[in-house]
Amino acid sequence: MEPQYVSTPFGRRSMTLGMLANQESASKVDPDASVDKWKIFRALCEAKDRIGVSDRALAVLNALLTFYPKNEIAEVNGFVVFPSNAQLSLRTHGMAGTTLRRNLAMLVEAGLIIRRDSPNGKRFARRNGEGGLGEAYGFSLAPLLTRAGEIEAQAAQVVADRLEWKRLRERLTLCRRDIAKLIEIALEEEIAGEWTEMQKHFNLVIASLPRRPSAAEMENLLEDLEGFRALVVKTLETKTKTGKTDANDSQNGRHIHNSNPHLVSELEPSFETKQGAKPAEEPQPRREPPKSFPLAMVLQACPEIVAYGPGGGISSWRDLMSAAVIVRSTLGVSGSAYQEACDVMGPENAASVIACILERGGHINSAGGYLRDLTRRAERGEFSLGPMLMALLRANGPMARNTG
Repeated sequence: MEPQYVSTPFGRRSMTLGMLANQESASKVDPDASVDKWKIFRALCEAKDRIGVSDRALAVLNALLTFYPKNEIAEVNGFVVFPSNAQLSLRTHGMAGTTLRRNLAMLVEAGLIIRRDSPNGKRFARRNGEGGLGEAYGFSLAPLLTRAGEIEAQAAQVVADRLEWKRLRERLTLCRRDIAKLIEIALEEEIAGEWTEMQKHFNLVIASLPRRPSAAEMENLLEDLEGFRALVVKTLETKTKTGKTDANDSQNGRHIHNSNPHLVSELEPSFETKQGAKPAEEPQPRREPPKSFPLAMVLQACPEIVAYGPGGGISSWRDLMSAAVIVRSTLGVSGSAYQEACDVMGPENAASVIACILERGGHINSAGGYLRDLTRRAERGEFSLGPMLMALLRANGPMARNTG
């Protein structure tokens, strides 16, 4: 079978089977169907990589659409536009003739427009007896109507893929941040464990991620990192449980009168309120606020505060801090005491401490006095949030559920 040709102002071009199929499809237009030309153009911009057109080709299509007289592409309005190359060049901001022809050919090959050539290769339209447009030669936009459903579905899939990629990237970022922070805290607190080796392994895993990873690559890495994070948390729980700090003893703190003012439990401090107590030493320079623990870890250790979050949930540090303001008022903690805690510990850690106080409220006689005492100790560098959280994790976290 001999190849068919179509005459153009630039010579005879061979017509591919794809072009023939597009022409056949465009000839079967539903006479009642219509599509907004700018809506379908925006969908094409989203799906351009799947359709197989470039940004420059879309700029040419945009120019062609400006010559279409109506917003709705429909049979009743006709399908053919017939601007000259000079007019198209002006509406594509001076695109060179060769570039213009190349991108028109790309649109034809992608099946988005069809050439309707006149016998002499010119683009024009004849008027009918009623003064309207009769026969027209140029470019038919009919494929945009016949393929509208396909194009919009492709665009919707591109948007869904982009949102999924963004969601995976955010989860990956949070997981990486949690692991790095947990290892850093373990090293700073000098908790026993192979933390340096864990840090090296973590860095090697992160380095294996490509600069622009696919969704599948991120899913695989995320699975590995979430498992690694669980291992780090479990190691922290185990090492802290067998370490020198035993926060569980604080559960009985309110039944014990502590005669030593320096022996202070992490969850129930003693206050130097006796008459004749040794006056406080000269205040030390205020230290930098300690680094905060991962939000997920705080919420796992202190689930009760979640109900006080906006809408009954907590998904960010801002939500936790908002909930802490409500809880501190409920617990009778003054605004000045909480503000001082924020200044010394940092707002994230202060909110975490409020969450811990709420969780252990039945074992604390004075929440306000307790917070002020922790703030003074934090200012002297004598208080660490880690043991408090670990004690509550053992009570409320996965290990408690597994052993309960």
